[in-house]
Amino acid sequence: MNYTAEAPAVWDPAFADADDCLLSTDQCVVRGQHYFVKGLIEIPVIGSDEVFSWGVWVSLSRASFSRASDLWDRPGREAEKPYFGWLTTDLPVYPATTLNLKTRVHTRPVGERPFVELEPTDHPLAIEQRTGISLERVREIASTVLHAGDGEQR
Repeated sequence: MNYTAEAPAVWDPAFADADDCLLSTDQCVVRGQHYFVKGLIEIPVIGSDEVFSWGVWVSLSRASFSRASDLWDRPGREAEKPYFGWLTTDLPVYPATTLNLKTRVHTRPVGERPFVELEPTDHPLAIEQRTGISLERVREIASTVLHAGDGEQR
């Protein structure tokens, strides 16, 4: 019920050894100028208590990334106001690119990935987040992602 991207779309494996780049399971910095956090786009599964989620990367401003990093291990961080960000994960199961969709990143308690709320647009991913998806749609996503090898099941 979860598929995740290992890195933001702009990440290049050649960055791994650069002093001004970082890729961890939760945060990414590219050339000391672009900042990303990993979060979850959660989509309710209609007729179920289950939630389908995409593990995605969102770019944040330097100030927002710095603030999120400062609070990373601090209890109570979930009281923080959401951060604006741009989705930097392309989810190929959608007919239109998901890159650069506007988001709000909601911090959760320590140990939990942030919740990524998409701007309520007519993009199919944003519609699914608002209205939910069927179990059949979950199967369709799983088949597409696993067949393409574009995601890793969690």
